[in-house]
Amino acid sequence: MSNSSSITEFLLLAFADMRELQLLHFVLFLGIYLAALLGNGLIVTTVACDHRLHTPMYFFLLNLALLDLGCISTTVPKAMANSLWDTRAISYAGCVAQVFLIVFLFSAEYSLLTIMAYDRYIAICKPLHYGTLLDNRACAQMAAAAWGSGVLSAILHTANTFSLPLCQGNAVDQFFCEIPQILKLSCSQSFLSEIWVLVGNVFVDFGCFVFIVLSYVQIIKAVLRMPSEQGRHKAFSTCLPHLAVVSLFLSTSMFAYLKPFSISSPSLDLVVAVLYSVVPSTVNPFIYSMRNQELKVALNNVISLTFFTDGKLLICLHN
Repeated sequence: MSNSSSITEFLLLAFADMRELQLLHFVLFLGIYLAALLGNGLIVTTVACDHRLHTPMYFFLLNLALLDLGCISTTVPKAMANSLWDTRAISYAGCVAQVFLIVFLFSAEYSLLTIMAYDRYIAICKPLHYGTLLDNRACAQMAAAAWGSGVLSAILHTANTFSLPLCQGNAVDQFFCEIPQILKLSCSQSFLSEIWVLVGNVFVDFGCFVFIVLSYVQIIKAVLRMPSEQGRHKAFSTCLPHLAVVSLFLSTSMFAYLKPFSISSPSLDLVVAVLYSVVPSTVNPFIYSMRNQELKVALNNVISLTFFTDGKLLICLHN
């Protein structure tokens, strides 16, 4: 029997035992990671460079892209390194850092998605009050609250998780350090304190979910009352991407953490973990750019006006 004081490293779940499959997983994850970096990087660059996008909606979208970059960078590079070097090890400090960053980034992202639902509600249902309720100061405060809530949640969960005595070895059945998998290593009954913290988080998250649903019920009612077909199309073009991102984020993360233990298996847990920790960060930029004509035009302008002159990369000179 081992305990947490004697553990210096954890062993993560390997994607495959065959060397060829390990290299294949490395190549696949590298492609996904580069796509996520490119997509989210373009969102951040475009919003920062184009003054026409300096509005609350795109300010929150910039924050979402930064969080997505953090989410995928916390898990995928280590998994790629392990596949490339044929190892499973992660240091104790590295595992703690992964848990902290994952909880911080995902909690902050969920809070930000709730704020973005509020932004769309005010823009469509109370347009005359939009500039007053969502001025620069209010937007900065709400974004800071989202990031701050993530930090507090991360501190609480990380401290609770790694204060538990670990009696079931150091093999984590996941490709990154995930709280439910670490709890499986804890001594019998010792994880109850963390379970209560998770239950408290579920109630808070459910409150955010109810707020998002009620906001979109009001938004849909307001859009359907619009006399202009062009106005309805524009309203839906800004709301549908956010709704798609929320649905993807919630469906994958809720299934990962709330699925019954009876249907749990290493292969299923691995697939679900990829779905909620890798896929949203990769596809979010493409979801937002598909129907948002204003963002598509700005992206095209940034890409077309990015070029090399005398060996120097000139970006966004049109501003």
